[in-house]
This record gives sequence, structure tokens and C-alpha cells, in this order.
Amino acid sequence: MLGHLTQIPTRFELLTMVKKHSKLLGQTTVDEDEPQDLEMDTHFWNDLFDYYFVRGKESRGRHDDDLLFFVRKLGLHGYGFNDKVEDDSPYFVRRWAPKLDDLIKGSIVEVDWRRSFYLNLIAHTTFSVTVAICSHQVLQNYQGGQGRPLSPVYKVVKTVYASPSRINFHLDSRKEVETTAAYPDICFAVDDFDSTFDAVVLTDVDHCYCVLLNAHDGAAFPNDKAAQESSSTDSSSPKSDPTPTKMKGSKITLFSGFVNYQMVRDAYDAGRSGFGSLLSLGHSSGKTDKLYMKGPGGRGEVEVAVSGVADQSKELDNQSPTKKAVNFATIVKRAASVASVAAKHAYAAASSSRNSDEEMLPLKCCLMSVSLPWEYIAHDLLFKGSPPVNL
Repeated sequence: MLGHLTQIPTRFELLTMVKKHSKLLGQTTVDEDEPQDLEMDTHFWNDLFDYYFVRGKESRGRHDDDLLFFVRKLGLHGYGFNDKVEDDSPYFVRRWAPKLDDLIKGSIVEVDWRRSFYLNLIAHTTFSVTVAICSHQVLQNYQGGQGRPLSPVYKVVKTVYASPSRINFHLDSRKEVETTAAYPDICFAVDDFDSTFDAVVLTDVDHCYCVLLNAHDGAAFPNDKAAQESSSTDSSSPKSDPTPTKMKGSKITLFSGFVNYQMVRDAYDAGRSGFGSLLSLGHSSGKTDKLYMKGPGGRGEVEVAVSGVADQSKELDNQSPTKKAVNFATIVKRAASVASVAAKHAYAAASSSRNSDEEMLPLKCCLMSVSLPWEYIAHDLLFKGSPPVNL
């Protein structure tokens, strides 16, 4: 138990405790007869939650620490045993308060403190997603262990936020239509996916669509203040990062996956599920389709909006002089649009690589979300030792 401590430990010290008592992460079955010391002790995780996210000096250091998530115990109020719709969520949310008792009041018996700690550790960590177009040959060289960073044809990096809820979009309106609970999955959504990835267009049969999810700051990356103070007082040590630990300035790749152009094209043309656990396609009422990609080993899922890029030059040639003038004015007004530039270059590249058997169709791929089970994320944040993917 931690309640007897006279001084609140730092987050770095607390996270060291968490690592020692997180051996069950990712295990589907637990031996009830095997003692698990503090790993399943409710009071231990209650105290950890309190110190890490409520009373700790670092708990108010970030703006997004305002919201705290509480996972309900299985079989209790609101998790499949209550007919009220508003109570069906596996978790509930509260705004930060100086005392934990003020946050949950009479709901303390409902809370699964172990899962709540992990959920908040994830929710208050900073993540970024990298979407890139890479040559298939470059990817093969990288996977061969040559150790060189990937050199993408094009890439976009976007900050994303971890959420236990999922937003469902109508592709024809580009607006959110419904928010539902995703937990035990964690969803990293891109609300402005259509504009953020407007220039991500596959224009060659050698192109691959790549998605990376990295964690690099926030609650899962606390500073080791003791190491920092020791480094600053040791005048004989060389000047370097004041916190030479894995926790600061590091990056962890939680998801990495890619599909080649032909896979995307075949799924787009078929308009149906045709790739087992790797790719499937869901129809929408608009001209854009949703593509679902599974990660390596079936881990995680990526949702992508896929659409063909229109050849604007051909459309303009087929129109009357009056319409051409109107459209030309519109094009001038949108000269700064990345989409127009992407379409122009897409068809230029496609025409040079087109073969006689099949017309090359440039495909725009806009990442909508990445979803992963919370246990995979928590495990990697605490224990993953492999170097991040450099892209």
C-alpha cells in the first residue's frame, strides 16, 4: 500500500513501481492460485491513481490532464447489467479535482482501479501518426535489417489523441455522426482527415501506403529528476541531455503497417471484403470508400478513406467554353489547394508508369483512425525495448 507514505513519489518513481507489478498485461488467463503480490490489489492501484493523476505535483502539468477516466468493474452498475443507455458505457469521465473522493463520490466501489490507471496513462500520453508513401523496394531493404532510415516519397505527421470512444463519420458529409464507446480498444482519430491527407496519393504500382503510430511524450514519459540533478551537479561529466534515460526524448512505435498499391486498388475495384484479415472495404453513400487495414499479426486496425483522383484536365477539355471560363476562375481561386496539385502530379506520374493492360488510377488515401487494444498499448509504453521505426 502507498497510503502510508509521508511524501508523494515522483511520476518516474511511481512508474518504476508500476513496471514491477504489470506482469499480467496482455495475458488472457490468470492463475487464481498463483500469488500476484500487489498486481491485483485494489488499494495499491487506487493509491497509484491518486498520486499519479490527482495529488501528484506533475498531475496538473498538462492541459489534457483535465479529464480523468474511470473504468467500471465488470458485472457492476452500467456495464451490461443496466437497461439505461447512458449507463451502458464501460467507463465514466470526471474533470480533475484536488481530492479523489470529490471526483467519484459514491462510485468508488464501481471503479476498476488497475484498468483505470492504465487507461489514464494512455489518455495523457502524447502520440503522433505518420502517414507516408514509400517505394516497395525501400521497404524491403528496411525490413532486411540494413538499419537505414526509410526515405518516403511523401509523408505527413499529425498529432493524435488517445480516446476510449470512437467517432463514426459519414464520408459524403465529412462530419461526425455518432460517438460510441471503443474501450477496451483505444481509438486515435483524425477529425480533419480529408484536408490533412489530401495530398497522400498513390500514383505508382511500386507505391506502398504506410502508417505509423508513435508515443513520445506525456504521462508515460516522466522525467527522472534524480538523474537530472545528479548530472547537473557532476562537473566532470560531459555535457549532454540532462536526463539520459529512456523516458525523456525517446519514441516508441506502437503500430506500423503498410499495404501496396495493388492491394488498395483491388479492394477499391472489388468493393467487397476480399483480403481476409488484411483488407476489407465498407461502402458509403458517397464516392469515397472506407478501407480497413489490420496491423502485423492482426494487431490493431486502421481505417482509411480511399477515393480515385479525378483527371481535372480531361474534365475541362470536355466542357463548353462558358463552363470552361467558370471552372477556370474556380481553379484560380483554389490555386493554393493541395488537392489540385496532388491531382495534377498524380496523373502526370500515372501516365508515365501506365502499362497496356490496365490504366493506372491514382488513389487518394486519407487516414481516419487507428485503433489498438489498451493492453497492447500499455505493455509497449512500459516495456517495449525495440528501436522506433525511423521514417
